[in-house]
Amino acid sequence: MNPSPLRAPSRLRCLIAACIGLSVLAPLGAQTQPKAAPAAKVQKATLEEGVEVTVTPEMTGAGQVSSGQAQRPIPPVTGNRTHPVASWGKPLPYPILVADRRNNRLLEIAPDKKILWEFGSPSLKLYRGNEDVNFSPDGRQLAVSEEDNFDIHIIDFETRQITWTYGVPDRRGKAKGLLNYPDDAHILADGMFLTADIRNCRVLIIDPKDKHIVSQWGTPGKCRHNPPGELGYPNGATPMDNGDILVSEIVDAKISRITRAGKVLWSVSAPHIRYPSDAFPTVDGKQVIVADFSKPGRVVIFDPATRKISWEYFEKDGPDSLDHCSIARELPDTGDILVVDDLNDRVVVIDRNTKKIIWQYGEKGKKGYTPGLLHYPDGIDIDVFRDWKAQAGK
Repeated sequence: MNPSPLRAPSRLRCLIAACIGLSVLAPLGAQTQPKAAPAAKVQKATLEEGVEVTVTPEMTGAGQVSSGQAQRPIPPVTGNRTHPVASWGKPLPYPILVADRRNNRLLEIAPDKKILWEFGSPSLKLYRGNEDVNFSPDGRQLAVSEEDNFDIHIIDFETRQITWTYGVPDRRGKAKGLLNYPDDAHILADGMFLTADIRNCRVLIIDPKDKHIVSQWGTPGKCRHNPPGELGYPNGATPMDNGDILVSEIVDAKISRITRAGKVLWSVSAPHIRYPSDAFPTVDGKQVIVADFSKPGRVVIFDPATRKISWEYFEKDGPDSLDHCSIARELPDTGDILVVDDLNDRVVVIDRNTKKIIWQYGEKGKKGYTPGLLHYPDGIDIDVFRDWKAQAGK
């Protein structure tokens, strides 16, 4: 189904607003103002307190759900991104962690499609619509963003507890402590939290200890491509091995590499991409892989120095076509491509050589939360930290 503009996915709504030149995107709910407050005080309250939004049935999705599977013992952390645990081989070399957005939960899924770990929403007020998830560098914590709940979280993987939150649920804004459609979430090597605050047109690095903004690229209200001072609706901010950050902007499909000091090393438009979503470096760090959040979707790997495409996946229609794919990542060990196919309610692995789908979790067009089903999956990471394979005795 090709959604209408009024019910388009959140990333698509951002693009629609950007294309028609809106400086402020349409609010999701009405602001409540004090009846007799002077104008100056009303403006100050609006800035500091933000704007409360109306929560719709679409935003709450399936509510608080569970697969019903028993939670497994969690193996100790014995690997990292540089030295991963033993691979399961093709078609999926490692378990994957999925942000199952409209089921308001996180799932870790094994290559044999068994559910290894699950985190369901403890409260739909605090935790709803998890759309991106990434392991911390040590594999012990999870960084989570929730666009239409306007907050970001840190979750302890072993205790399944939310240990930190920034932003106010159901309240958008640009003042200290507020966000407006935060997309992407990463914990950096030094413990700082990285997020792309789309509708505020900025990328933030936040110190979780005191919630101080350490760095800000982009300026709210100035939504155009002129990094690092101005960004055109950034919806991705991905750390690289050396500490540089890949920033994806919706406007003109721009991808930029920026140092922690804010120096722009390069900035290019992603080739063949209409709507870039969360660009990642390839495993060797030399190229960029990016998904096109469109229908039909596309995945492109390209050299930013030449803009030459080295690999591309595109199916116009049929069972192998993609519908608003939000993330594509190159898999360690096999080099195949892992893709989150959001509006087809599935996650797939595409063979690098044959360009055929060789693994799938979820059923195309079928929403659900029981084992084997997803409801608008939106984020993903790869668990190279724990040897679930050894635990299973395989």
